[in-house]
Amino acid sequence: MTVSIVTISASAFLSFNYATEILQTRMGDQLISESTIRGDTILSLIHTRMKDTQILATDPMIRNLVSELNHIEYDPNYYSTVQEKRRDFLTQIQAFQALVGFSIGLEDVKIIGQDGKVFFSLVRLPKTDNFENDPIFVRGMVEPFVEFVPAENGRTKMLVVMPIFGQDGSIGGIVAATMRNDEINDVLLNRSGLGETGEVYLVNEDYVMISESRFLKNAAFSQTVDTYPVRECFENNKEVSGIYPDYRGVSIFGFSYCVPDLGFVLIAEIDESETLQPVLILQDRIFLTGIGITIVMAIIAFLISKLLSRPIIKLQNATEEIAKGNYKIRTNIKTRDEIGKLASSFDSMAQKLQESLITIKQKEDVIKQQEDILLNFSDRSENDCVCLVDIKNSTKITAEMSDSESSVLYSVFLNHMAEIVKKYKGIVVKNIGDALLFYFQDMNPYDKSSFKNVLECCLSISESHDLLGQKLEKNNLPRLDYKISATYGSVRIANTSTSDVNDIFGSTVNRCAKINGLSPSNGLVIGESFYGVVKDFEEYNFTKMDKQMPDTDQQYVVYVVTRRKSTNN
Repeated sequence: MTVSIVTISASAFLSFNYATEILQTRMGDQLISESTIRGDTILSLIHTRMKDTQILATDPMIRNLVSELNHIEYDPNYYSTVQEKRRDFLTQIQAFQALVGFSIGLEDVKIIGQDGKVFFSLVRLPKTDNFENDPIFVRGMVEPFVEFVPAENGRTKMLVVMPIFGQDGSIGGIVAATMRNDEINDVLLNRSGLGETGEVYLVNEDYVMISESRFLKNAAFSQTVDTYPVRECFENNKEVSGIYPDYRGVSIFGFSYCVPDLGFVLIAEIDESETLQPVLILQDRIFLTGIGITIVMAIIAFLISKLLSRPIIKLQNATEEIAKGNYKIRTNIKTRDEIGKLASSFDSMAQKLQESLITIKQKEDVIKQQEDILLNFSDRSENDCVCLVDIKNSTKITAEMSDSESSVLYSVFLNHMAEIVKKYKGIVVKNIGDALLFYFQDMNPYDKSSFKNVLECCLSISESHDLLGQKLEKNNLPRLDYKISATYGSVRIANTSTSDVNDIFGSTVNRCAKINGLSPSNGLVIGESFYGVVKDFEEYNFTKMDKQMPDTDQQYVVYVVTRRKSTNN
């Protein structure tokens, strides 16, 4: 009994510690996953809002208006002149909202000149139109930034500030756009995966909570959060995980997602007591189960130990032979008691194992014969827009590079293009050497908007040449040019057993690859079928190329597509 009690106590202690480690590891993984996913989502939303505001700050009409108003004198006619330009500003703001969509929750836009004078505001100014000493204006004249500001009902809004650059490169003013935080609040307030006490919230560089709390009302911009992960983020630029007291003084298990350059840290936490509750329940069950098993096993072992010792030894020897891989071994125990039945079952098991190995070997041979039969062609065909973007002179560019440098170059190029395709809901099929093949599925020729989406995707790829060049330069790689082509027509579908993405083939795919060689550097060419659907779009110029493909069997009619410059510019 003493041995049993010691064994049970040791088992319970070790099981408790092991279970605690497992639960903490799993909870840590869960919090890391929650904080990373939500942090990446919020970061992506912030970058998207900054890019949207940058569109407004770089609008040529707004830049011209700001430059013009910056040069007028501050006299009695000053405000009448500014008021006259308000309609022009409002027209550009409305065009901007139509471009990026109303889902960004734009509430106010202020356009402020280089001397701090407000040239335009969607919301009536409460006190003054001079922001010369306002911290937002002062910082915006130096760099773009994002801030979270208080809103009604204890929530927050996002303030995005972008400099307006003049033609000479100097900063002529700023755009300050205030937007609702509905999407970010939805990400933070989603309690799935956080149990009964978990929460996710944001803290700014002033150690103040800037989102809602699960436990405190009106905590945004009023609750100080001077905790370990906040200090580590803003003082040492580190992300931390572990057990520590939170802003309530409660011991929690948490993980931080640090973004010091944007001035906030995201923290995911759950009470330590909730993480340990399953361990305590498990400990009790292990203890009670251990006592029961020990008692039963002691009685059974005492009664049958002597009766079973000899045949059991024989069974043990046979088991060791099985473990060594000798499946031909048999015990040949013929007694009529339970040991005899066990021995008979053991012999039967050994025989079935031996037969199973033979069967498995035969099936492995069949599987090996069918490993290469992976591609199943479908009879289904559909009308798709097929697109190809290919590096120009890639062989020459990579000739003097190492294999690792070439790999990084291709990786940066292909990932950059795939991100743009995904943004426009295109489907990436595969990499063809240094080219990326993608398509837009099941296009309806009567749905003009879907074809416009394809053109916008391809032209976005064309216009991202400088951004791609910056990414390559960050990796100490040379800039490169590329060619874009798009065709429309019937496409056959091939399903592969090794991928969820269907392969495509047919004359439309072949034609897209062939006309790609006619594309100008970083430009877009389309086939005749594609042109027949989109030729009436007034936003684009379509230039028929005189040059033909050097193909003795077929001559392709190809059109170069560019954006048509607005007459307002």
